[in-house]
Amino acid sequence: MTSLRTRERLVQRLREEGVSDEIVLNVIRTTPRHIFVDEALSHRAYEDTALPIGFNQTLSQPYTVARMTELLLQNGAPKKVLEVGSGSGYQTAVLAQLVPSVFTVERIGPLQEKAKSRMKLLGLDNVKFLHTDGGMGWPEKGPFDAIMVTAAPEHIPEALIDQLTIGGRMVIPVGADKQYLTIVDRTSAGVEIERVEPARFVPLLAGIR
Repeated sequence: MTSLRTRERLVQRLREEGVSDEIVLNVIRTTPRHIFVDEALSHRAYEDTALPIGFNQTLSQPYTVARMTELLLQNGAPKKVLEVGSGSGYQTAVLAQLVPSVFTVERIGPLQEKAKSRMKLLGLDNVKFLHTDGGMGWPEKGPFDAIMVTAAPEHIPEALIDQLTIGGRMVIPVGADKQYLTIVDRTSAGVEIERVEPARFVPLLAGIR
């Protein structure tokens, strides 16, 4: 279930699907995805599929995590990253192994508490957590070199663009019925937006619980 062969099979599948950053793939290989789901689902942890984590939320499929991480790091590893949507903490853990500082926000308190405990279990001490409405980001800790959003708003939140440094990048799924994984680059001349590929995420909702 958690053998190296099982993980290697997943990494090979991600390569076949187009993920090419070997540093990202190695982190996917070594991160124990089975600890981010309930024990009853742990036998499916290394399938390339999304899995439920409660509260109508999901653990993103490994391809999505790898692809978004690869896009975020495309121009070099950012030093300070904001993650909108801690969820189970899996994407958080992947980021924390690749960048110096991760600031992560989550609107569902019990999910974030579990994510915190998993960071401790993995010895990842470069993550700061905040229980808040994700669409507002974490302006007190900004600006950020990069922002990753793991739920889909219908439109790109201006509040998040404002928290990007000049030269910073945001990777975000955008849309309602049809969603697209989108890159937002903030330059000295303004904002450049590029649709990358179709995506499917839970909606980015307001409020906390």
